[in-house]
Amino acid sequence: MESVRWLLAAAGVEFEEELLETREQYEKLLQDGALMFQQVPMVEIDGMKLVQTRAILNYIAATHNLCGRDLKERALIDMYVEGTTDLMQLILMFPFLSAEDKEKQHALIVQKATNRYFPAYEKVLRDHGQDYLVGNQFSWADIHLFEAILMVEEKKCDVLSEFPQLQMFKARISNMPRIKKFLEPGSQRKPIPDDKYVETVRRVLQMYYNVKASV
Repeated sequence: MESVRWLLAAAGVEFEEELLETREQYEKLLQDGALMFQQVPMVEIDGMKLVQTRAILNYIAATHNLCGRDLKERALIDMYVEGTTDLMQLILMFPFLSAEDKEKQHALIVQKATNRYFPAYEKVLRDHGQDYLVGNQFSWADIHLFEAILMVEEKKCDVLSEFPQLQMFKARISNMPRIKKFLEPGSQRKPIPDDKYVETVRRVLQMYYNVKASV
């Protein structure tokens, strides 16, 4: 859900949230038919109950002019978002790994970020010399990349040391008023998942299997 929070914040949309703490809360949503595919997150917006994170993000971006000005720009934004999502997926399951697998996954995250994903975005920004990834206009791709940078920095604080364009990009995005506000203490931004979070997710979703590291 965190990517949805980031996009809502970037769009300037205020929202309320109900966090699932018990299995009973989840089962009530199922009984009420609120979860089409029996999955969370679910966002109630404009009379709809949307599930599937990509569908939710697409709708928010489209309704707040964060999808580009034409089909070509939208295609580029989608491409960049997909790449960033691939990187973020390596991090999302990290808290659920064993200690041994966490060590392997940590190395993989840093390796993929510094050798595959960040060099690609560094080149995009360097080649067109603009402030944002697509069309010199703030878009969903920018906030998604910014979120990914922060996630990787939680694993390696100096990960941007070899990427001057991304350093400037990060500074630029973090100083946007809506983003700056979301970064402040007391916002709806969630902290790094801890053991309590993992325990809650396992209990609510009955995730009793072991998660393996990516390869």
